[in-house]
Formats: sequence, C-alpha cells, structure tokens
Amino acid sequence: MNDIDESKAPLLDHLLELRRRLLIAVGALAVCFGVCLYFARPIFAFLVQPLLRAGQGKLIYTQIFEAFFVEIKVAFFAAMMLAFPVIANQLWQFVAPGLYKNEKRALLPFLFATPILFLTGAALAYYVAIPVALHFLLGFQGNLGGVQQEALPAVGNYLSFVMQFLFGFGLSFLLPVVLMLLERAGIVTRAQLVGARRYAIVGAFAIAAVLTPPDIGSQLLLAIPLVILYELALIGIWFTERGRKKETPETV
Repeated sequence: MNDIDESKAPLLDHLLELRRRLLIAVGALAVCFGVCLYFARPIFAFLVQPLLRAGQGKLIYTQIFEAFFVEIKVAFFAAMMLAFPVIANQLWQFVAPGLYKNEKRALLPFLFATPILFLTGAALAYYVAIPVALHFLLGFQGNLGGVQQEALPAVGNYLSFVMQFLFGFGLSFLLPVVLMLLERAGIVTRAQLVGARRYAIVGAFAIAAVLTPPDIGSQLLLAIPLVILYELALIGIWFTERGRKKETPETV
C-alpha cells in the first residue's frame, strides 16, 4: 500500500481537483484555439497542398457562411492537436496519485507514445494516402458522352475529407497502445491476441474500407500498417510479459 501516493482525500476534494484539471485543460484549448484561429488560413493552405499537387487549383463554397465555419473547424482541429500534451498531462496528474509505482511506470510510456503514433499516422495520411486518394477521385473528370465532367470541391467537403483521413489514420495508429493497455488491464492475453490474428487482419481491411475511398491503393495504405502495428503490439506485449516475470521473484 505504500506505493500509492498519500492522497486519500474525500470525494469533494477529488471533485474539486477534477474541476481544476478540467479548467486548465479547457483554458489551454481556448488559448490554442485563439492562436490557431489567427493562423487558420495558413493552416488550411497547408491542408490544401495535396489537392493542389493533384492538379486541382480551385475550391468553392456555395453557402454564405461555409468558408467562415471552415476556418473555425480548422482552428478547432489544430487547437486540439496543440493542446493535447496539456490535456494529457492534466489527465495524468489527476489519475497518477491513485496508481502504484509499477502502474505509473507501465502507463507513462503509453502516454508518451500516443502523440507520436497519432502524428505518424496523420503524416502517412497527409503525405501518402490523401494524394493517392485524390489522384483516384479526380480521375473521373473528363468528357462523359459529350459532356465535360469537372470536379469543383467545396471547402467544407474538402476539409471533412482531409480530417477523415488524418484522424482515421492517426487513431488507427494507436492500435498498439490500446492492445497493450487491454493486456495490462487483464482484459485480453497475448495468447488470445495471437489466436485472433486472422480476425485482426480481416478487421484491418474492414476499417480501411470504411475510412478510405473505394480504390485498393488507399485501402492497402491503411490496412497494411494496421496489420504491422498489430504484430508490433504482440511483440511489445511479449517484452512486457518477460519484464513482469523478472520482477515477480523480487516482489515475493
């Protein structure tokens, strides 16, 4: 019991602490939102580069407030990413006093790995998957029975398209973190995950089919990394199991 921080506070104190942490997190998000709103146009200009490289040099908006709300959404998404370290730190500060030292050591790597894996997935989406998808989708332009078919993407639709890819790939890349946390919590075992490998592969392709356009190239760009990440999670769990077995004799 000595491993737990001496913080047996009443429920009211825990609620006050939670409120304080939430206020700090919301404050950080608000500050980041204000900064990102000021730079909303440059941020969106960065997001439209794959579209420009795909040969599409025009975005339209058909509703009066559409362009304005797109800038608000861009600022909010960017603020969420910027404020994530502060939000995660506040969550950790609230939860950590109730954890044993070995539990803290186990969870800290996951806390640091989460933003790295998310950014890796988002980068893969931005630099590889989105250009491939745009090349496929814009390929439907041209003469269609004597009628010229032209793509005129709206700013709102394009932002939704890009965010679907960025968040879809980013969250999908958190698969190792989720699996290793489930194993640490005793919900699943490595043997169960190994036995479910074939279902995981099918699930990876199903997720890719939902989150990407219907072309096989975009689906493979997400499905293959998911399968690799699943295998990496199994390797990571194997190492953590070995570490726990080495620690067991010392704690007895």
